[in-house]
Amino acid sequence: MSNLTPFEYTSPDAEAAVEVEAEAVVEVSVDDFKLDESIVEVAVEEVVTEITEVVAEPTTGMETVEEEVETPLEQLDPVAEFIESMKAKEGDWYVLQSYSGMEKRVKTNLESRIHTMNMENDVFQVEVPMDQVTEIKNGVRKQVLKNRFPGYVLVRMNMTDEAWGVVRHTPGVTKFAGAAAHNAHPLPLTLHEVADILAPRIEVATASSTAGGGGKSSKSVAVLDFNVGDSVTVVDGPFATLQATISEINPDTQKIIGLVEIFGRETPVELSFSQIQRS
Repeated sequence: MSNLTPFEYTSPDAEAAVEVEAEAVVEVSVDDFKLDESIVEVAVEEVVTEITEVVAEPTTGMETVEEEVETPLEQLDPVAEFIESMKAKEGDWYVLQSYSGMEKRVKTNLESRIHTMNMENDVFQVEVPMDQVTEIKNGVRKQVLKNRFPGYVLVRMNMTDEAWGVVRHTPGVTKFAGAAAHNAHPLPLTLHEVADILAPRIEVATASSTAGGGGKSSKSVAVLDFNVGDSVTVVDGPFATLQATISEINPDTQKIIGLVEIFGRETPVELSFSQIQRS
């Protein structure tokens, strides 16, 4: 009988059985590994697809934002912007009547009185509406500032009794336009009226460089359509729809001086032939 203990002795049949089981385990492990590898490949493909889609999305989003930003910029209305800016400012706009030709002096005098009489908290702004006109004479281009409303000055203020007195008694001011009585408080302009008056305008006035020729003939025909004293209707520009009486005709510049009623007073206004028609 062998001296080996039960733990040290193994029969040939037992050894063969162990080898068979080991091979089976190895085969199963390899198959499992192959299955797991295929699952990983599928998962990797799905992740790559998702990443590709996510990376492509921001471009579309950016284009949408750009379109949303650009569209409002094209629709901006300068007049509406001006009115909105005026709403944020204190005070109302009023019209002062002054002696014709003294508008700038009235502006200077009033601004000086505002400072010396400590009225900065009630009288805020003084304006003389001007037009920038580009004139071309003898081939030379020149820009000239012309008073849009001769005899009128605009002021933005709080209509208190003290402020009224400071403005009304400024040298050169004859009265507030739109007041029911001589010493009554006037009505303010609407913001749309202020926008129409203060909006900058540029026009081109072309003067003839020669005294004769075809140009003179065409102007003569135009002049014959209007005569001094004629009543005409303004069809273009800031005075559109208003009536005007022709007081002067200038054939060289193709313009007339018309008397237009503004703020209850006849005011001379320069108009081109294309801006008027017979009433």
